[in-house]
Amino acid sequence: MDDVFKALADPTRRKLLDKLFKEDGQTLGALEKRLPMTRFGVMKHLKLLEEAGLVVTRRQGREKLHFLNAVPIRLIHDRWVNKFTAPWVAGLSGLKQSLEDKSMKKVFEIYIKTTPVRLWKAITDTEMRRKYNFGAVVTSDWTPSSRYVGVGGAAPIFEGENLEVDPPRRLVQSFRALWGEDVKSEGTSRVTWEIEPVGDSCLLKVTHDELREDANAQLYGGWPMILSGIKTLLETGELLTTPGSLRWMQGAQEHLSDVGRSKSP
Repeated sequence: MDDVFKALADPTRRKLLDKLFKEDGQTLGALEKRLPMTRFGVMKHLKLLEEAGLVVTRRQGREKLHFLNAVPIRLIHDRWVNKFTAPWVAGLSGLKQSLEDKSMKKVFEIYIKTTPVRLWKAITDTEMRRKYNFGAVVTSDWTPSSRYVGVGGAAPIFEGENLEVDPPRRLVQSFRALWGEDVKSEGTSRVTWEIEPVGDSCLLKVTHDELREDANAQLYGGWPMILSGIKTLLETGELLTTPGSLRWMQGAQEHLSDVGRSKSP
């Protein structure tokens, strides 16, 4: 987290993040044109942002595209803002979740001190996933071409097909949101989970793409909370006080109340 604070301390690096916030997936050349400095200077600042995890890159043909990664910013919010302020401050996370991207590809990365097997289980195990994925009950047999569905309350809230299943390294899924008419009309997109071992930890990369241009931000805005929830659950066994976890806690309390009433004479 010290690397993140160091990266954000420089006004030029903050300006680069602002440029990616407005238009994600830019090349070095495009970013160079937006700043009054040399190409080498821009490269140095981008390198520090990459090392801090605030920028991630993807190759597209001969071009190297740069994407804003909101997860470290979310972790700073959870560690340094959320516990000192009223719960409504969590709404400010919308500033980094409602990212606009003409290519409509969203890339998120986070390092988690765990093993690939434990991380894969956290993604595919129904009870573990409920604790950080807005209380959704996600069920599937996790085989190629199989279906999966996420249920909230009594109704499906998202569904799709497991396109590629390679445990514990890679999971590619189609994704269709069902929680409201405004997101149902968005159609089907794609989510790719990639697990890369790094020493005693893992790098978890989530790419949400095949989104239509100007897609509803609800489709991808929750990823920073979900990934932060996975990290906290696996590293500490605890839950974050964010909407991604609070809905599970609320559901668990309601279940205990129902059990208590059913046992009352």
